[in-house]
Amino acid sequence: MAQWQYQKGLLETGNGIYAYLQPDGGWGWSNAGLIADAGESLLVDTLFDAVLTREMLDVMADASGITAEMIDTVVNTHANGDHTHGNGLCTKAEIIASESSAKEMEAFTPQMMQQFMDSAGALGEAGDYLKEVFGAFDFSQVAEKLPTKTFRDELNLNVGAKSVRLLEVGPAHTRGDVLVYVPEDKTIFTGDILFIEGTPLMWAGPVANWVRACDQIIELAPEVIVPGHGPLTDVAGVEKVKAYLQYITGEARARFDAGLSVREAALDIALGDYDRWIDAERIAINVDTLYREFSGKTGSTDTLAMFGLMAEVRRNRAQR
Repeated sequence: MAQWQYQKGLLETGNGIYAYLQPDGGWGWSNAGLIADAGESLLVDTLFDAVLTREMLDVMADASGITAEMIDTVVNTHANGDHTHGNGLCTKAEIIASESSAKEMEAFTPQMMQQFMDSAGALGEAGDYLKEVFGAFDFSQVAEKLPTKTFRDELNLNVGAKSVRLLEVGPAHTRGDVLVYVPEDKTIFTGDILFIEGTPLMWAGPVANWVRACDQIIELAPEVIVPGHGPLTDVAGVEKVKAYLQYITGEARARFDAGLSVREAALDIALGDYDRWIDAERIAINVDTLYREFSGKTGSTDTLAMFGLMAEVRRNRAQR
């Protein structure tokens, strides 16, 4: 793999393909991409608010000559707002997402995120954590636009002469995760199937789907891998994410079988080398999702309670 620098801004990885990176890759600091050929263009994801997305689009226009109004297609790799809240700035673009992602986007709006932040002061440690991780973003300044086209399983597109394959691999991180693969250029945009040097976050599961998605990326043998968060990576980086998922599954299963609660397990699991990955406290949400899978429970978790538990896990680890 080429030694790409991990710094804020645009990288041209070759042949009309660009990656836009936002260090440090933690909560909300997501990556995006642009695929351009023969006067046509496809944007992979937007950012967490309109201010950040507008800045990105201006940088892309300077580098490629493709302005926001010229972008033909936006593909959202999944429903989380840090990959969708700038969709509306691409005023003429078709917005494509998996059917499951589109439903998830309808259910959790930017206004709901703003309400969380407005009430954070009354939420104790959970509120403090919310303000710390999301305080840099302006949820009153978004340009949300829901998908205008949805698909299931796979959708094949053309951008100029380039073939682009949209591969649905969710539910995993969220309900409808999608990989964006450009075979000709051996390049893949993975959305949040990959967090590189950061802790994966399993809102949905099942974990087997996520492991299978990692295997699918590895089998495609891409030379350029743009994760949803963190620096560009190679197949070895994918293997590390897969290994983390397998490790925490085994550790959570042992504690589930021993009768420990989600909180007890999240505080007890030793992360070893994974402890140096940013946002290691996400083990709390991952354990909660795994416990629901082990027990056969359906439905979502108490999100605010999970942010409180993550704050406690982080505090506990800092005191060790």
